[in-house]
Amino acid sequence: MQRLVQLALDLFEPPDPAPREAFSDPDKPSTLVDKALQAPENIASRPLAPGVPAAPLPSLLSPAEFRHPRANREVLLGDAVVAYALQRARRRTIGFTVGADGLSVRAPTWVTLGAVDAALRGKADWILRKLSETRERHDRLQGDRLVWADGAELPYLGQPLRLVLDPGHRFVGKGGALVELDASARAAATAPDEALGDGLAVQHPRRALHIGLPHSASPAQIRDAVQAWLMHDARRHFTERLDHFAPQLGVQWASLRLSSAQTRWGSAKSDGSIRLNWRLLHYRPAIIDYVVVHELAHLRVMDHSPRFWDTVAAVVPDYAALRQHLRKEPVPPWE
Repeated sequence: MQRLVQLALDLFEPPDPAPREAFSDPDKPSTLVDKALQAPENIASRPLAPGVPAAPLPSLLSPAEFRHPRANREVLLGDAVVAYALQRARRRTIGFTVGADGLSVRAPTWVTLGAVDAALRGKADWILRKLSETRERHDRLQGDRLVWADGAELPYLGQPLRLVLDPGHRFVGKGGALVELDASARAAATAPDEALGDGLAVQHPRRALHIGLPHSASPAQIRDAVQAWLMHDARRHFTERLDHFAPQLGVQWASLRLSSAQTRWGSAKSDGSIRLNWRLLHYRPAIIDYVVVHELAHLRVMDHSPRFWDTVAAVVPDYAALRQHLRKEPVPPWE
């Protein structure tokens, strides 16, 4: 008897029955695991006892390592040691998730450890590719980490935004204000961009965000003030776009809540409540519009069937390219 092994997309948790989450892909890679594979454990994988370091796996070369912080088991996939977090659950299938921490596996209680490892080896290429992509993304993000200081820059609606500490202004009710750069700064910003090669160029900021803090403010104070302003502005921007697209889709939304989730951009419930991640404000408006339309479309079709994607495409024809950009270009970390 065969069992389906479900592989979740990297950086996205398996969607809950409700609400429907943005970007959960119905076409997940899958393979079949035969019960004949449920053999005794292979020596290529060894359990990790609590508090006891794992014994090294045999390899002629020094293998690459991918270790989940809560790993309780490891397996050798190709030339790489993959230490993963195994969780037993009441389910019918083996589920793989590659996220920021590494590989997580959820397996039915009746499936043997040998069968779990056999399933992992059967999808070794996919798992190693996703783990490598996740590590590369993490390394790239470390270089893009935001600096919380006067004069620092962060992305806002797809464009660089300069932070300015302005202790002489209280910005009552908003905590900050967008200001166009002065003539000299604008002239420098609109001068020929600095060439980086391969058709790329440095974007110069054309606007600044003035925050009512003294120059002695700590990085944490600056970060919190900027986040408060962005969340206020995100609610304004999202509300405007929801009102713009809802009539085009023939739906009505009832409420909007802001999310700070690390891996989900939005969700929608059948009662018309919408949740959107305020960090979307880092992206250019076309990408934000795609997410808004995605969630509004769920008020008509509460799944990711072809009919759902046809509904999205009716309003955002280039949704596939925008969705791909959202997956490949994460926002800079805020820690």
